[in-house]
Amino acid sequence: MGVIHALDRDGVEHALPAREGLSLMEILRNAGLPVEATCGGQCICSTCHVYIDPHWADGLTPRTPTEQVLVEDTGHFRETSRLACQIEFSPELDGLKLELAPEY
Repeated sequence: MGVIHALDRDGVEHALPAREGLSLMEILRNAGLPVEATCGGQCICSTCHVYIDPHWADGLTPRTPTEQVLVEDTGHFRETSRLACQIEFSPELDGLKLELAPEY
């Protein structure tokens, strides 16, 4: 078991228990944070859009072309934009920091 640190849309940081094999989207939803995740993690919407802390972003697998299009189309794109459903928690991500992107 590990932990991720999520900054919600009100600027409140939450330390969330994170279990290996769950996506960041599942961890956020399990903790009750307002992540809609309309598609259920299929990478066909962008309602689990997050910003990964720059110190962690380079260590993640790159965005797929589909994920790239989806985060760019949100209107809130940043270089550290990711879809939380596309990142699986592993021990290497213990302590990861992210911020929920604005709803659109």
